[in-house]
Amino acid sequence: MTNKPLIAVTAGQSEEDLNIFLDAVERADSEPWPLSVDYGLTPQEVLERAGALILSDGPDVNPARYGKNPNSGVEPADFDDARDEMEIALVRAALDADLPIYGVGRGMHILNVALGGRLLRSVDGHYPPAPHENEDSKPAYHHIYISPGSKLAAVVGSGGFVRVNSRHRSGMREAQKSQHLLASAYSLEDGLIEALESPNHKWVIAVQFSPQRRMEIPPHFERLFQSLAERAAERLANVPDPINRV
Repeated sequence: MTNKPLIAVTAGQSEEDLNIFLDAVERADSEPWPLSVDYGLTPQEVLERAGALILSDGPDVNPARYGKNPNSGVEPADFDDARDEMEIALVRAALDADLPIYGVGRGMHILNVALGGRLLRSVDGHYPPAPHENEDSKPAYHHIYISPGSKLAAVVGSGGFVRVNSRHRSGMREAQKSQHLLASAYSLEDGLIEALESPNHKWVIAVQFSPQRRMEIPPHFERLFQSLAERAAERLANVPDPINRV
């Protein structure tokens, strides 16, 4: 048993990528709970235990989820339909329960799609070039503008201009954004939306860059994990029966 808040983290096929998120949750003095499609959990079972939800990064959302032809130069193996289905159902249930949600990379895209938004299938300049032999993959970088007065700016401590990492092939502009979400950050180079938040929920924030890779990004973005943990702890404190403790 522990009094730390339990934060559910959606998991894909890459154990290395998942571990980066789990480490970030632990640094925020919370207990990570990896969620895999293989576990067969229902959204309600997750909501009964979790104090917050992280939609982690991963493969592109299947374009068929937002009405596009999936055979647009990308092999079907690049998609994870089971994960798409699990996360969309989980997002909708979590929003209905006002569970704190933090989306990262793919997580921002799945949040938008779950709420009726769409994506641009391919965007230029936001995915790192393939590494040479014996080299580690390095991110692309670009500058974004965070809207002052947004929830994102309040959490990280300021709005304005900042340089972030970038590892995504899909993206969105205003035309693709769900009408239920607000854009709170933009890429200066091409106007792509870099962060979303819900005006109708206490804490729903999603970013397109990768704050979990803390050596690649300004340290104040670590506050996103800390703020999420605080909201999860508040939710735990308000539950009379500690069903979301482990």
